[in-house]
Amino acid sequence: MPEYIPKQSMLEDMVTAAQNGDDTVQDYLLKSYKPFIAKCVSEVCKRYINPMLDDEFSIGLIAFYDAVMTYSFERGGSFLSFANLVVKRKVIDYIRYVQKTPVIASLDEHIDEEQLENPAEVIAVKEMHQEKLKSWHLREEIYDFKEQLHGYKLSLAQISKAAPKHKDARQTSIMTAKTLYDDAVMRAYVQQKKKLPIKDLTQKVNVSKKTLERNRKFILAIFIILLDDFTYLKEFLNVPSETNEKCTSD
Repeated sequence: MPEYIPKQSMLEDMVTAAQNGDDTVQDYLLKSYKPFIAKCVSEVCKRYINPMLDDEFSIGLIAFYDAVMTYSFERGGSFLSFANLVVKRKVIDYIRYVQKTPVIASLDEHIDEEQLENPAEVIAVKEMHQEKLKSWHLREEIYDFKEQLHGYKLSLAQISKAAPKHKDARQTSIMTAKTLYDDAVMRAYVQQKKKLPIKDLTQKVNVSKKTLERNRKFILAIFIILLDDFTYLKEFLNVPSETNEKCTSD
């Protein structure tokens, strides 16, 4: 953290000044909050982060600058909470990108293939590592998801309780959320109002108003997952990224 931690009001004033183009304040924030950034990045990478050597820190630094320039006081919540979320999401996105490269040997530096007796063991160990990595990323996404739900005055417990019990009803709710997300006007409405545009939505999907209201919380939850592109949550919940299926009432 910085040598002294500004009061919330002072920090907000500095963020405002930075957003208004004050280069001196921008530089001060980036320099003073390097330890904060390193801590956020370390929590994602689960290891010590060297600001001078690790690419992840550079990603975190850029993300912190983005957080400074995009933070809105109307959102509620502290700037540092917002910055923490932005930095972690950007680093996770970077890790996902790196993982798509076909460098299998870099999956786990602790795997010594020469010590394994046969190729099947090598594959098994790497698959186990991938599963552990996937589970960790899923936990991180769930943490971020909980933060997003809070903005809609929802909780994981409420979503779990509100989830449709029947497969068809659940799929209909998912498709409804996808329709909501794909429509720019309705998407903006939900982001601003934090609620469903029931009247407009009934014109887009073949689902009754009563059903929409009953599944409101679950639809909003799926909408958030699509909006923030929670890759592992989508896979875990079988939420399709693209689909041409039509919504039908349950």
